[in-house]
Amino acid sequence: QVQLVESGGGSVQAGGSLRLSCKASGYTASYYCTYWFRQAAGKGREGVAAIDSDGRTYYSDSVKGRFTISQDSAKNILYLQMNNLKAEDSAMYYCAADLDSLCYYYRFDRPEHFKNWGQGTQVTVSS
Repeated sequence: QVQLVESGGGSVQAGGSLRLSCKASGYTASYYCTYWFRQAAGKGREGVAAIDSDGRTYYSDSVKGRFTISQDSAKNILYLQMNNLKAEDSAMYYCAADLDSLCYYYRFDRPEHFKNWGQGTQVTVSS
């Protein structure tokens, strides 16, 4: 059974950094594409980053150059390093497993595609 557990959220001031973690179990995350999504209060869930089985990374325009997705295959953990945080980055952040080795940008707008989600970790950025 696929399980995902996020951690690392918190409250920071604008310009600060956080590193989110997503511990995967029940499958080998590095064999597939894994996404990070976020959902701000009153808004829909949107994809912000993904990493595929070859380590290629994908980013939404809103976070490109500030966020970095990576994975530790030995620990089966994915990370989202978030730098130069802005108030508009405040949201609940989720990781989502896609049992497909390739990532697709269009899935950033298709949260309904994903069946396996973590519980989320809250990020709050104050300006």
